[in-house]
Amino acid sequence: MWTDTHCHLDAAEFDADRDAVVARARGAGVGQIVIPAVAAANFDTVRLLAVQHGFAYALGIHPLYVMRAAEGDLATLAQALQSHHIDPRLVAVGEIGLDFFVPGLDPETQQHFYVEQLKLAKRFGLPVILHVRRSADQLLAGLRRVGFMHGGIAHAFNGSEQQAQAFIALGFKLGFGGTLTFERSLQIRRIAASVPETALVMETDAPDIPPQWLYKTAAEREADAGQGRNEPSELPRIARSLAELRGWTAENTAAITSANARAALPRLARNG
Repeated sequence: MWTDTHCHLDAAEFDADRDAVVARARGAGVGQIVIPAVAAANFDTVRLLAVQHGFAYALGIHPLYVMRAAEGDLATLAQALQSHHIDPRLVAVGEIGLDFFVPGLDPETQQHFYVEQLKLAKRFGLPVILHVRRSADQLLAGLRRVGFMHGGIAHAFNGSEQQAQAFIALGFKLGFGGTLTFERSLQIRRIAASVPETALVMETDAPDIPPQWLYKTAAEREADAGQGRNEPSELPRIARSLAELRGWTAENTAAITSANARAALPRLARNG
């Protein structure tokens, strides 16, 4: 069984055929999906989708959404975590983190929401799912400052080998997905091949980060909104790249990465 540790199943891109997307995922052998929230407005949506389909979810405020968030959204998150803290499908606080790639995002605002959400995860004893984009060192500094010891996943990891080892030392797994399928992703492929096998988890970030065979140019995507949509059913094919890099069979890759997902997000073990 495959585990997709990061899929935005609630995204509008899936509104027309969400049930069919889930059916294709199950048909491809993807038995578990983690659905992370991105804003307070979709906390209930991701939770209800997880319940409906037998998946798992995470609650948090994404760094790309913090500029439109209010301080009260942190209180909403705290209340939601309190209300659902015994729900076995609630596996993490996420997606949270820092993004220093997209222009126009205030670093101080991002840091404030990141640190406060780390504190909530620590308070409720939950792992975190981290958004890492040109921000690995700052994320690591925040984890150390808060004294966060519950681990989690560095989603769509794209940092250096040294940063990878630093996350691993703090109990994190590294998320790999569609980017692995591009031969030009030399550093990411090198890290995926060299880190300990216990550090690897698979993800799609669907509908985003499409693999090479789904990739479309910006012009092509603009011409047809349906072009290039990623799906959780693509996970086994994406994972072939990891299997080739590590010299593993598909069965070993599924077993190892799913076990790692359960280690990173322990409540997954209670979700079948």
